[in-house]
Amino acid sequence: MSVPYTAVLPVSEHTVLFVSALLHAERRRLGTGAGTRKLGCYRQAVLVLRWLLDGTRITQLAADNAVSRSTGYAYLHEGLRVIAAQAPGLDSALLAAKIAGYAYVNIDGTLIETDRCRTPGPTPGVDLWWSGKHDNHGGNVQVITAPDGWPLWTLPVRPGREHDTTALRHHSILPALTTWTGDGLRVPGDLGYEVEPITITVAFKIPKNRSCTAVQQQCNRAHNAVRAIGERGNSLLKTTFKALRNTSLSLWSIGRITTAALVILHIEHGRTT
Repeated sequence: MSVPYTAVLPVSEHTVLFVSALLHAERRRLGTGAGTRKLGCYRQAVLVLRWLLDGTRITQLAADNAVSRSTGYAYLHEGLRVIAAQAPGLDSALLAAKIAGYAYVNIDGTLIETDRCRTPGPTPGVDLWWSGKHDNHGGNVQVITAPDGWPLWTLPVRPGREHDTTALRHHSILPALTTWTGDGLRVPGDLGYEVEPITITVAFKIPKNRSCTAVQQQCNRAHNAVRAIGERGNSLLKTTFKALRNTSLSLWSIGRITTAALVILHIEHGRTT
Protein backbone atom coordinates (compact mmCIF):
# COMPACT_ATOMS: atom_id res chain seq x y z
CA MET A 1 0.00 0.00 0.00
CA SER A 2 1.25 3.48 -0.87
CA VAL A 3 1.22 6.18 1.78
CA PRO A 4 1.02 9.80 0.59
CA TYR A 5 2.84 12.54 2.47
CA THR A 6 3.43 16.28 2.19
CA ALA A 7 6.82 17.76 1.35
CA VAL A 8 8.07 21.33 0.95
CA LEU A 9 10.77 22.42 -1.47
CA PRO A 10 13.49 24.66 0.04
CA VAL A 11 13.03 27.23 -2.70
CA SER A 12 10.88 30.33 -3.21
CA GLU A 13 7.78 30.56 -5.37
CA HIS A 14 9.66 33.10 -7.51
CA THR A 15 12.24 30.48 -8.50
CA VAL A 16 9.58 27.92 -9.42
CA LEU A 17 7.80 30.50 -11.57
CA PHE A 18 11.12 31.40 -13.22
CA VAL A 19 11.68 27.78 -14.26
CA SER A 20 8.05 27.42 -15.27
CA ALA A 21 8.36 30.47 -17.56
CA LEU A 22 11.46 28.97 -19.20
CA LEU A 23 9.60 25.71 -19.84
CA HIS A 24 6.61 27.59 -21.24
CA ALA A 25 8.89 29.47 -23.66
CA GLU A 26 10.49 26.17 -24.69
CA ARG A 27 7.11 24.58 -25.40
CA ARG A 28 6.12 27.55 -27.53
CA ARG A 29 9.42 27.28 -29.41
CA LEU A 30 8.77 23.60 -30.08
CA GLY A 31 5.17 24.24 -31.06
CA THR A 32 3.81 21.97 -28.34
CA GLY A 33 0.02 21.98 -28.44
CA ALA A 34 -2.03 22.88 -25.40
CA GLY A 35 -3.09 19.85 -23.38
CA THR A 36 -0.77 17.46 -25.21
CA ARG A 37 1.44 16.87 -22.19
CA LYS A 38 0.60 15.14 -18.94
CA LEU A 39 2.19 17.86 -16.80
CA GLY A 40 1.85 21.60 -17.08
CA CYS A 41 4.90 23.86 -16.95
CA TYR A 42 4.55 24.57 -13.23
CA ARG A 43 4.37 20.90 -12.22
CA GLN A 44 7.28 20.08 -14.53
CA ALA A 45 9.29 22.87 -12.88
CA VAL A 46 8.58 21.35 -9.47
CA LEU A 47 9.65 17.93 -10.74
CA VAL A 48 12.99 19.30 -12.00
CA LEU A 49 13.65 21.28 -8.81
CA ARG A 50 12.81 18.29 -6.61
CA TRP A 51 15.43 16.29 -8.46
CA LEU A 52 18.03 19.06 -8.25
CA LEU A 53 17.48 20.16 -4.67
CA ASP A 54 16.34 17.00 -2.92
CA GLY A 55 17.92 14.38 -5.16
CA THR A 56 14.55 12.62 -5.49
CA ARG A 57 14.80 9.54 -7.72
CA ILE A 58 13.14 9.62 -11.10
CA THR A 59 11.15 6.51 -10.18
CA GLN A 60 9.60 8.42 -7.29
CA LEU A 61 9.05 11.58 -9.33
CA ALA A 62 7.36 9.58 -12.10
CA ALA A 63 5.07 7.83 -9.63
CA ASP A 64 4.15 11.08 -7.89
CA ASN A 65 3.16 12.64 -11.20
CA ALA A 66 1.55 9.55 -12.75
CA VAL A 67 3.95 9.44 -15.71
CA SER A 68 6.34 6.77 -16.97
CA ARG A 69 10.04 6.74 -16.08
CA SER A 70 10.97 7.61 -19.66
CA THR A 71 8.62 10.60 -19.59
CA GLY A 72 10.07 11.61 -16.23
CA TYR A 73 13.58 11.56 -17.67
CA ALA A 74 12.42 13.54 -20.71
CA TYR A 75 10.87 16.20 -18.47
CA LEU A 76 14.02 16.34 -16.34
CA HIS A 77 16.50 16.67 -19.20
CA GLU A 78 14.38 19.32 -20.90
CA GLY A 79 14.26 21.30 -17.67
CA LEU A 80 17.99 21.04 -17.05
CA ARG A 81 18.69 22.12 -20.62
CA VAL A 82 16.57 25.27 -20.55
CA ILE A 83 17.81 26.29 -17.10
CA ALA A 84 21.49 25.77 -17.96
CA ALA A 85 21.04 27.86 -21.11
CA GLN A 86 20.49 30.91 -18.88
CA ALA A 87 24.00 30.75 -17.42
CA PRO A 88 26.41 33.56 -18.34
CA GLY A 89 29.52 32.96 -20.42
CA LEU A 90 32.94 33.21 -18.80
CA ASP A 91 33.70 36.60 -20.38
CA SER A 92 30.40 37.98 -19.08
CA ALA A 93 31.01 36.57 -15.60
CA LEU A 94 34.51 38.05 -15.43
CA LEU A 95 33.29 41.41 -16.74
CA ALA A 96 30.59 41.48 -14.06
CA ALA A 97 33.20 40.61 -11.43
CA LYS A 98 35.41 43.46 -12.65
CA ILE A 99 32.50 45.91 -12.56
CA ALA A 100 31.72 44.72 -9.02
CA GLY A 101 35.25 45.81 -8.08
CA TYR A 102 36.73 42.42 -7.27
CA ALA A 103 40.51 42.37 -7.10
CA TYR A 104 40.54 38.62 -7.68
CA VAL A 105 38.40 35.56 -8.35
CA ASN A 106 39.17 32.10 -7.04
CA ILE A 107 39.27 28.91 -9.06
CA ASP A 108 38.90 25.42 -7.65
CA GLY A 109 37.93 22.01 -8.96
CA THR A 110 35.43 19.61 -7.45
CA LEU A 111 34.48 16.02 -8.17
CA ILE A 112 30.81 15.30 -8.78
CA GLU A 113 30.63 11.64 -7.81
CA THR A 114 28.68 9.09 -9.79
CA ASP A 115 27.59 5.49 -9.43
CA ARG A 116 27.69 4.87 -13.17
CA CYS A 117 29.64 1.88 -14.56
CA ARG A 118 33.26 2.11 -15.54
CA THR A 119 34.46 3.42 -18.90
CA PRO A 120 37.79 2.43 -20.50
CA GLY A 121 40.31 5.27 -20.58
CA PRO A 122 42.83 6.29 -23.26
CA THR A 123 45.36 3.70 -22.09
CA PRO A 124 44.85 0.05 -21.01
CA GLY A 125 43.95 -0.37 -17.37
CA VAL A 126 42.98 3.29 -16.94
CA ASP A 127 39.38 4.15 -16.03
CA LEU A 128 38.28 7.34 -17.77
CA TRP A 129 36.09 8.60 -14.91
CA TRP A 130 38.08 7.28 -11.95
CA SER A 131 39.65 9.92 -9.69
CA GLY A 132 42.65 8.59 -7.83
CA LYS A 133 42.63 11.67 -5.59
CA HIS A 134 39.06 11.03 -4.40
CA ASP A 135 39.13 7.24 -4.82
CA ASN A 136 35.81 7.31 -6.64
CA HIS A 137 34.20 7.71 -10.05
CA GLY A 138 33.05 11.17 -11.02
CA GLY A 139 33.34 14.24 -13.20
CA ASN A 140 35.82 17.07 -12.74
CA VAL A 141 34.05 20.45 -12.65
CA GLN A 142 35.96 23.71 -12.28
CA VAL A 143 34.24 26.52 -10.38
CA ILE A 144 35.13 30.22 -10.40
CA THR A 145 34.03 32.12 -7.29
CA ALA A 146 33.93 35.67 -5.97
CA PRO A 147 36.29 36.65 -3.11
CA ASP A 148 33.61 35.67 -0.57
CA GLY A 149 33.18 32.24 -2.15
CA TRP A 150 30.01 32.97 -4.14
CA PRO A 151 29.94 30.77 -7.30
CA LEU A 152 30.16 32.88 -10.47
CA TRP A 153 30.73 30.36 -13.25
CA THR A 154 31.23 26.63 -13.76
CA LEU A 155 33.25 24.84 -16.41
CA PRO A 156 31.75 21.98 -18.48
CA VAL A 157 32.57 18.57 -17.01
CA ARG A 158 35.71 16.61 -17.76
CA PRO A 159 36.48 12.99 -16.78
CA GLY A 160 37.50 12.55 -13.15
CA ARG A 161 40.92 11.20 -14.04
CA GLU A 162 41.97 14.50 -15.59
CA HIS A 163 44.10 17.04 -13.77
CA ASP A 164 42.55 20.44 -13.00
CA THR A 165 44.89 22.19 -15.41
CA THR A 166 44.10 19.67 -18.15
CA ALA A 167 40.41 20.49 -17.76
CA LEU A 168 41.11 24.21 -18.11
CA ARG A 169 43.24 23.71 -21.21
CA HIS A 170 40.70 21.42 -22.87
CA HIS A 171 38.01 24.09 -22.77
CA SER A 172 40.43 26.91 -23.69
CA ILE A 173 39.45 29.26 -20.87
CA LEU A 174 43.02 30.19 -19.94
CA PRO A 175 43.06 33.09 -22.47
CA ALA A 176 40.06 34.67 -20.73
CA LEU A 177 41.74 34.29 -17.34
CA THR A 178 44.97 35.69 -18.77
CA THR A 179 43.08 38.76 -19.96
CA TRP A 180 41.71 39.14 -16.43
CA THR A 181 45.18 38.96 -14.87
CA GLY A 182 46.52 41.30 -17.55
CA ASP A 183 44.46 44.06 -15.91
CA GLY A 184 46.38 43.63 -12.67
CA LEU A 185 43.82 41.24 -11.16
CA ARG A 186 44.52 37.79 -9.75
CA VAL A 187 43.20 34.24 -9.91
CA PRO A 188 44.27 32.33 -6.75
CA GLY A 189 44.28 28.55 -6.94
CA ASP A 190 45.78 25.52 -5.21
CA LEU A 191 48.98 23.76 -6.22
CA GLY A 192 47.05 21.74 -8.78
CA TYR A 193 47.44 24.75 -11.08
CA GLU A 194 51.17 25.26 -10.52
CA VAL A 195 51.97 24.62 -14.21
CA GLU A 196 50.13 27.83 -15.10
CA PRO A 197 51.91 30.30 -12.77
CA ILE A 198 51.57 33.23 -15.18
CA THR A 199 47.76 33.07 -15.09
CA ILE A 200 46.92 31.41 -11.76
CA THR A 201 48.53 32.44 -8.47
CA VAL A 202 49.56 29.47 -6.33
CA ALA A 203 51.39 29.00 -3.05
CA PHE A 204 55.11 28.29 -2.86
CA LYS A 205 55.77 24.56 -3.08
CA ILE A 206 57.84 23.08 -0.28
CA PRO A 207 61.30 22.28 -1.71
CA LYS A 208 62.58 18.73 -1.44
CA ASN A 209 64.56 18.02 1.74
CA ARG A 210 64.11 21.55 3.09
CA SER A 211 61.40 23.98 4.12
CA CYS A 212 60.13 27.22 2.68
CA THR A 213 61.73 30.46 3.79
CA ALA A 214 60.03 32.62 6.41
CA VAL A 215 58.87 35.02 3.70
CA GLN A 216 57.49 32.17 1.59
CA GLN A 217 55.65 30.72 4.58
CA GLN A 218 54.09 34.09 5.30
CA CYS A 219 53.02 34.42 1.66
CA ASN A 220 51.56 30.90 1.74
CA ARG A 221 49.51 31.67 4.83
CA ALA A 222 48.07 34.77 3.21
CA HIS A 223 47.42 32.93 -0.06
CA ASN A 224 45.76 29.94 1.61
CA ALA A 225 43.54 32.20 3.72
CA VAL A 226 42.24 33.80 0.52
CA ARG A 227 41.91 30.55 -1.42
CA ALA A 228 40.16 28.69 1.41
CA ILE A 229 37.22 31.09 1.19
CA GLY A 230 36.93 30.29 -2.51
CA GLU A 231 36.29 26.63 -1.67
CA ARG A 232 33.00 27.76 -0.14
CA GLY A 233 31.58 27.89 -3.67
CA ASN A 234 31.92 24.16 -4.22
CA SER A 235 30.52 23.45 -0.77
CA LEU A 236 27.57 25.79 -1.31
CA LEU A 237 26.60 24.08 -4.56
CA LYS A 238 26.84 20.57 -3.13
CA THR A 239 25.03 21.31 0.13
CA THR A 240 22.22 23.17 -1.62
CA PHE A 241 21.72 20.68 -4.45
CA LYS A 242 21.72 17.03 -3.43
CA ALA A 243 21.88 16.02 -7.10
CA LEU A 244 25.51 17.22 -7.08
CA ARG A 245 26.55 14.84 -4.31
CA ASN A 246 26.08 11.79 -6.50
CA THR A 247 24.42 11.46 -9.89
CA SER A 248 23.30 8.47 -11.90
CA LEU A 249 22.59 10.35 -15.13
CA SER A 250 24.90 10.32 -18.14
CA LEU A 251 28.40 11.29 -17.04
CA TRP A 252 28.66 13.97 -19.70
CA SER A 253 25.48 15.61 -18.35
CA ILE A 254 27.21 16.50 -15.07
CA GLY A 255 28.36 19.82 -16.49
CA ARG A 256 24.81 20.76 -17.47
CA ILE A 257 23.51 19.72 -14.05
CA THR A 258 26.10 21.89 -12.29
CA THR A 259 25.36 24.86 -14.56
CA ALA A 260 21.62 24.51 -13.94
CA ALA A 261 22.28 24.42 -10.20
CA LEU A 262 24.35 27.61 -10.52
CA VAL A 263 21.51 29.39 -12.34
CA ILE A 264 18.95 28.34 -9.71
CA LEU A 265 21.29 29.52 -6.93
CA HIS A 266 21.64 32.93 -8.62
CA ILE A 267 17.89 33.27 -9.13
CA GLU A 268 16.97 32.13 -5.63
CA HIS A 269 19.33 34.60 -3.94
CA GLY A 270 19.02 37.38 -6.52
CA ARG A 271 22.78 37.54 -6.89
CA THR A 272 25.08 36.87 -9.85
CA THR A 273 28.30 38.51 -8.61
